Amino acid sequence: MGFIEAAILGLIQGLTEFLPISSSAHLRIAGELLPGAQDPGATFTAITQIGTELAVIIFFRRDIARIIGRWFRHFGSSKGSHATEIPKDDPDVRLGWLIIIGTVPIVIIGFLAQDVIRSTFRSLWLVAIVLIVFGIILGLADLLAKRVRTIEQMTYRDGILIGLAQVLALVPGVSRSGATMTAGRALGYTRPAAARYGFLLAIPAVFGSGLYELVHSFGEPEGVYGYPETLLATVIAFAVGYAVIALLMRYIEKRSFLPFVIYRVVLGGTLLVLLTAGIIQPL
Repeated sequence: MGFIEAAILGLIQGLTEFLPISSSAHLRIAGELLPGAQDPGATFTAITQIGTELAVIIFFRRDIARIIGRWFRHFGSSKGSHATEIPKDDPDVRLGWLIIIGTVPIVIIGFLAQDVIRSTFRSLWLVAIVLIVFGIILGLADLLAKRVRTIEQMTYRDGILIGLAQVLALVPGVSRSGATMTAGRALGYTRPAAARYGFLLAIPAVFGSGLYELVHSFGEPEGVYGYPETLLATVIAFAVGYAVIALLMRYIEKRSFLPFVIYRVVLGGTLLVLLTAGIIQPL
């Protein structure tokens, strides 16, 4: 039965990681509804996210290769190599620096707040409230924002602000993509630009978190799911996540985030009703 549950959780992870509806919240809720009613835990969640981030790397492989290549080559330009001369304000070089700098806040706070992340933040009361509140904020940012700035126009200030918004994703229910897309839209970027930068920004943070949890799990008591089940969930999350990225990037070219806002509010409201009725427990 553990493999079936893990497969379902991997499917949920792949379906929800890139949509602004919070994959960690869905895994947390699903853990209460599946047979056995157990929270899969922060470790399982972080490790399965490695699968979805591999999907990001493959989907955006050309962008990533270009950014890394030009970022490294601009050091040669500063030493006077005319063959590889790249201006300091090159968009790809700037993106490379922004991904590095924008990752620092979530790494520091994520490391220092481990105990809270594993306990208080996983309360379903908090998850329900956050789903609703940040869903409404996403809707307002998407409705009121200008839609003119592209990822090539990303400034250091904006990139850092979106990096700070990513820290909120440590709370299940906020959604990493939701937080970064909301910040990007509020700063006037198009939906594809906000989504693309958010996906690229998440790569080092999610990989770092997943690998940290994987290494940290060695020698520790086995959690709800063992390594075979977690591996199965991770592989499924990768395959499904890749398809979701492709569909989402096409969808947001012409459509708004309104369906996701409505979904978040309905899910959060339903969760509050179930908690109030005592049908499920908050922790």
